[in-house]
Amino acid sequence: MTLLHRTFNKKKTMKIIKVNQENLPVYMNLGQHYSAEFSPLTKQLPEKDGTFYLENPISETTTGYLLYIDGLPAGLTLIASTEQNHYEFLEFYVTPIFRKNKAGMKFAHALFEMLPGEWVSKQIEGADYAVTFWRNTIGSYTDENYTEDMYQDSTWGLVTRQRFSTVS
Repeated sequence: MTLLHRTFNKKKTMKIIKVNQENLPVYMNLGQHYSAEFSPLTKQLPEKDGTFYLENPISETTTGYLLYIDGLPAGLTLIASTEQNHYEFLEFYVTPIFRKNKAGMKFAHALFEMLPGEWVSKQIEGADYAVTFWRNTIGSYTDENYTEDMYQDSTWGLVTRQRFSTVS
């Protein structure tokens, strides 16, 4: 089921699709790239078979989405929702080749439109590029109307956290 289909930067088409049994292998494959990219910060080592353990599974309280650009898998996200209209990004990844033309920002903004409510985003210590990305992405969507603080996360330690609302 395609949740979003729009023209992406002139000739590119962006689709966001909810993860289901059919496309779960695509999500899991992209999850490996995401985990490998963050492994210098998380200190996570690959398993003996070369794969990484994925910290946050899809469950009753989490929903995965895939980003496709021109029919190719370009990114993923995992969003937690423990209360109605309250969302938290647990994972967010765009494949490096697709990071130009603000693909990640457009992906996030489309998710904000699809899921209006209260949002939280956290970045682990050392992920300065992720902090910059989320400040720019959230700031441009909310006209800089968000709060940011340092938060002691039970899993990741000290993280940068942004909180904001996509409803007025």
